[in-house]
Amino acid sequence: MKKIFPVILTLLIILSGAQNSFAVEDVKKIDIKQAIEIAKENNLDILSSRLNIDIARNDIKTANRLQNPEINLFYNFGRAAKGNPQQLGASETIEIGKRTPRKNLAKSNLKLVENTLEYLEFDLRMDVREAYINLVAAKTVLKNILLRQKLFEELVEIAEKKVVSKELPEIDLIQAKIALNQLFTRVNTSASEVKAKAIEFNKVINSKLEDYDSLDDFFPDADDFLALMTPKPDSKMPDFNSIAQSSLQNRIDLKIAKQQADVAEKNLSVVIRQRIPDLELTGGYGYQTKAISDDGTFRAGAYAGLNIVNLPVFYNYSPEIKNAELKLKQAQLNCESVENKALKDLNRTYGQFLTAKENLNFYNEKLVKDSDKMMNISKSDYEAGRADLTSLIVMEQSYEEIFQGFTTATAEYYKSWVEFLREANTEEFYPDTETI
Repeated sequence: MKKIFPVILTLLIILSGAQNSFAVEDVKKIDIKQAIEIAKENNLDILSSRLNIDIARNDIKTANRLQNPEINLFYNFGRAAKGNPQQLGASETIEIGKRTPRKNLAKSNLKLVENTLEYLEFDLRMDVREAYINLVAAKTVLKNILLRQKLFEELVEIAEKKVVSKELPEIDLIQAKIALNQLFTRVNTSASEVKAKAIEFNKVINSKLEDYDSLDDFFPDADDFLALMTPKPDSKMPDFNSIAQSSLQNRIDLKIAKQQADVAEKNLSVVIRQRIPDLELTGGYGYQTKAISDDGTFRAGAYAGLNIVNLPVFYNYSPEIKNAELKLKQAQLNCESVENKALKDLNRTYGQFLTAKENLNFYNEKLVKDSDKMMNISKSDYEAGRADLTSLIVMEQSYEEIFQGFTTATAEYYKSWVEFLREANTEEFYPDTETI
């Protein structure tokens, strides 16, 4: 009994959700869909990025502004005042052909900010899914090691009884204890990995409200892949060409690249319009007092004036226009590059997912069932005295390798699906019309 106590204690501490990794308060266990919703509403980086929408809207108002007027006062003193009026008036600069292009540029920038935020939110959802899967994978590995530890606890108890009854030499008991003790460091390492993945999970959610833990303490059953928003391994995938065509129509990063080209084009229009001169209108009230008028009477009137300002004589904005043209060319090339890379990345992740799908199906159909059967037979043979401990340990090690491979293949299947969705740039993708 005293040999089993450390295993039970470890299970209680670790599989309860790694609460000890957060010293502030108890963590809240959530499933993957809840994690995504919480991150969308509380992620500090996203909350900060959403403010860019209001900033861009205010920039539209700024771009559509009218120039502020100037108040002018001309007052003559001394002899210079004799026969000259005193003047009080205002002047206003009227921009010609500049406000509309400037406003269009600000609107295009707003659209770019909206697309960028859409991409950040999509990327966050993918990050949450990946972090959740990584945490569940670490917990699954720990669970498997603890189960193996429990098995060796049982073997030690069997060996102790057989040594007492003289059915086995004492060397078998020593061998069983050594195999058991070797697992303690692996349990500690695996438990530390669970804590690290829990911290990474909360880092992705990035909420100041509370800390969270995955509701799943190990991968769901083979028939419940939808619980982690992933299609079943036996689902049929569409061919790559149809996926690629749909992806290029919906990719957010491609929308961003096209919008960046639109911003560059509208910026070029704004810069070119700088060559257009502006008008300056002036007008006001003028008067002469009795002391300064020629005929000794008070005289009053008004004045008006028109100036053409900002004539492109000494400087015609050629460098700015050239740079704007170059930036437009850059944006167009970048758009082509994004589309080209997108197809290659999509092809890569599509192939990786199909490989992970094939590997997991092979484990499910071939290796896992046979390994379970092999391990049960080996344990029964050892208890009945039909096999020695060395053979059982060798079988157990083989079983562990297969089960570790199965866990790795399962984790890779989940993660490769997330990576595929990243490159498809959509979550609206359902093989065999399954609802995920």
